[in-house]
Parts: sequence; C-alpha cells; structure tokens
Amino acid sequence: MKLVYLIIFITLLFTGCSTKKVHYKTDTHKLTKIRKHNKHKTTSYKPKTTNYITTALYKEYKKWYKTPYRYGGCSRNGVDCSSLIQRIYKDAFNIKIPRTTKEQSKIGHRVSKKSAKEGDLIFFKTGYRTKHVGIIIEKGAFIHTSTKYGVTISHLNNPYWKSRYWQTRRLLP
Repeated sequence: MKLVYLIIFITLLFTGCSTKKVHYKTDTHKLTKIRKHNKHKTTSYKPKTTNYITTALYKEYKKWYKTPYRYGGCSRNGVDCSSLIQRIYKDAFNIKIPRTTKEQSKIGHRVSKKSAKEGDLIFFKTGYRTKHVGIIIEKGAFIHTSTKYGVTISHLNNPYWKSRYWQTRRLLP
C-alpha cells in the first residue's frame, strides 16, 4: 500500500500539480469562491441576484466544481463542456437538451450578448472546427469546463473569451 502512495506522489510531483488554493465561504444568501494564485490577484464570485435560476446554477456549480475536463466525459470523474451543460440543465431545471455543442447551438432562440441573462447558453468558436459552450451564471460570468482548471467560472470580459464569442441562446423563459 505504501508503494501505491509513493507512486501516486511521484506521479503528481512530475506532472506539475497546481499550488492554487481554493477557499469557500458559504452562508444562506451567497456563495463566495476565492482563488489564490502566487502571481495573480484574488478573485471573488458573489451572486448579484438571488433569483431561482442563479441559486440553482450555483448549487450545480458547487457539485461540479473542479471536476476535471475529459473529452467525451459525462461524470464527475471527467466531463466535457456540452455534457456539463446537459447535466446542469437536467439536474437544475429538469430540461433535457442535446448532448453535443453543435446540437445545443441550434436549440432555444438566439439573443444578443448584451441581453444575456442567467441560464442562457453561451457559445464560443475556439478553433477552426471546434466550439465551446458555457452557461451564464450571472451578468458577465459563465460556468464551463476548462482543460486547465476543470469546471470553473470565467468572465466574458476576459480577452480570450471576448475574442472567441460566437452566440448566446435562451432556453428558459
């Protein structure tokens, strides 16, 4: 058994584990996620509204947080972007949506980036033929799965996402 732990330790040592520390503060009205990086500012996420959709999305986010990215994955052992969105919609709102990003980009109705609200799907063109999907959790922020951080929240004003924005689609009323 000690040999197994030693092998795991050595593997983690050579694969470059992150030194990022994550702390949660939870009370009945807000969820705050604080990420501390050695060279980066502390980032805090606080819901601006306490409506049903936002609450349901933060609850799902808390369940999926840091689940690693895995192409084709659909469980907490590993998940890709479209599967995450499919599961969030099913678990939070009891709505069945298609499995792939391509099919998800055709459902609901298109809305402008400016009028995006909680629960809307947001799509990005990340490569010549590759698309990425997330779900708006609050104004300017979305849940998605990142190859580097797993399930996380990112901001739409981030230059990477801003330059790759494709469309926003609304499924919820």
